[in-house]
Amino acid sequence: MKPGKHLSMIRSFHLADWVTLGNAACGVSAIFAVMRYLQSQDVQHLLFACALIPLAFVLDVFDGRIARWRQQTSALGGELDSLADVISFGVAPAAIAYGAGMDGLWDRAILVYFVACGVSRLARYNITAEALAQGSDKVKYFEGTPIPSALLLVIVIAIAAGYGAIGDRLWFGSIEIGPWRLHPLVLMFAVSGSLMISRTLRIPKL
Repeated sequence: MKPGKHLSMIRSFHLADWVTLGNAACGVSAIFAVMRYLQSQDVQHLLFACALIPLAFVLDVFDGRIARWRQQTSALGGELDSLADVISFGVAPAAIAYGAGMDGLWDRAILVYFVACGVSRLARYNITAEALAQGSDKVKYFEGTPIPSALLLVIVIAIAAGYGAIGDRLWFGSIEIGPWRLHPLVLMFAVSGSLMISRTLRIPKL
């Protein structure tokens, strides 16, 4: 692709799109911070990773409001928002959980399930948003919990990290199921993922 075409795409971004990219940048930075923690074992890096998720949440809230305020909503913005949310509220929380000590094979299976639920939740929202809006320009409610609710899981991990309850000292310990290890705390990710893909749970959108 010619350089001019790259610039043309960038010029097509609205202010809200840049805010959305900031959301994605927070998620990627959180993943890097977890990697740094695993290398150094300095808990400050893990806490920094956790702190980036609330920032991503704030940016996620404001990108939609900015788009509506400037009347610059677009299909591109919607796709950017979904992709950023997958990173910041799907992959990054799973990486934070792994870094905090939920690293058994059963844990990893549950974390993969959580991310898959988040991806599925966003895909379903994208194809049903128009119907859920019921003729208005705004969706009235969510089917299942929205993926940014993963922020609550990250807060739990941040509190645990603050008390030193990570790694071998993770709350509720670990159990062996067959040849693999499970940390019971990871079950909160299984519950969260299941709530995201629920068709019966309806959450009003504020």
